[in-house]
Amino acid sequence: MILARVEGSLVATKKNEKITGRKLLMVRPLLIDSPEAAELRQGASTLVVVDELGAGDGEYVVIVQGSSARLGMKDKDAPVDAVVVGIVDSVDLGKRVLYKK
Repeated sequence: MILARVEGSLVATKKNEKITGRKLLMVRPLLIDSPEAAELRQGASTLVVVDELGAGDGEYVVIVQGSSARLGMKDKDAPVDAVVVGIVDSVDLGKRVLYKK
């Protein structure tokens, strides 16, 4: 699983019929540089993910990729490689809160 931040949405009017009607998001993975990290660092790349939970801009989400992504979809035959499986309320590392909704 990957922790990521929603950067925005993506609209594709022409797409595979198995993902017609699905919300697509642009997300950026978040990293923790060290056990003492005081904040989450943004990764260098972005991903396109399918969102069936209704995440919004700026929210932190948990995504899965690969075969796990298809299992997270209602249609197990959908051609997806990444899907939102959770919307994050908080990220706690010991006594440090790195994110709270």
